[in-house]
Amino acid sequence: MPTLRELTHREDRLEGGHRLCAGCGASIAVRQILLGAGTDPVIAGCATGCLEVSTTIYPYSSWKVPFIHNAFENSSATISGVEAAFKGLKRAGKIPADKKVKFVAFGGDGGTYDIGLQALSGAMERGHDMVYVCYDNGAYMNTGIQRSSATPRGAWATTAEVGKAQQGKIEKRKDLTSIIAAHGIPYAAQASISHWKDLTTKSEKAFAVEGPAFLNVLASCPRGWRCAYNKSVEIAKVGVQTGYWPLFEVEDGVWRMTVKVRERKPIEEFLKSQGRFRHLLKPENAELLAEIQAEVDAHWEYILGRCGE
Repeated sequence: MPTLRELTHREDRLEGGHRLCAGCGASIAVRQILLGAGTDPVIAGCATGCLEVSTTIYPYSSWKVPFIHNAFENSSATISGVEAAFKGLKRAGKIPADKKVKFVAFGGDGGTYDIGLQALSGAMERGHDMVYVCYDNGAYMNTGIQRSSATPRGAWATTAEVGKAQQGKIEKRKDLTSIIAAHGIPYAAQASISHWKDLTTKSEKAFAVEGPAFLNVLASCPRGWRCAYNKSVEIAKVGVQTGYWPLFEVEDGVWRMTVKVRERKPIEEFLKSQGRFRHLLKPENAELLAEIQAEVDAHWEYILGRCGE
């Protein structure tokens, strides 16, 4: 794993001056992940979403690598096709056999957990040599903060309102990392923008394996989370410390906890920092808050069990 000093001397492949919101976790995630790609050429694809629309406003682009914009639901299909074409050109002798290129697809949770899940599952099952990155901000932020299957239970969203009928999203969030790990791919991991060394290490591993790899990254969204833009990384860190977002990896079927939280903070510490959860802190929602804590505890124990802790 390269040192911090070495990483700072690597080229930043996402240029500043894009139009993502201040404090956006997506750009932080992209920079850290592309640092882990090393010095080999990289081709990136990106689903329609905040990251795409804010970094590629015609006629400008913030990407310093070849970049492909595709539809909301097929980022993984597009990059798997490019990877297959690259291998085909090698077999045909049109590209040198020893030439190395790395392929990465980015998508938000809406384009990954939901409408992109079929294409992602197919790419993983077919075994393409590519990395798929989900920047998980817990809703369809680009189109108006609608709930996704990554939205936590109890969170406010414009399609999961707070009122007499319900208190935010009713359903539990989907455990996508476990679902993708179940495909039997060489590498899958969960990471957070708050733990740069853990994330860049996982990125380096993901790009190094032969075959498909998957990274699910907690990427805070000040606009959708209703939090201060300068607290974005800090809040993501609390998400790890409460056990809401465990940091682990699955390498050739072996689960391992990469950041061990000895004494977890109560989930309330994560919720109270975000306006989307403020209703949960009212006395009348104490029972719902307790249920959410119990769900976080149960999932934490599940991850610990898979990791043999």
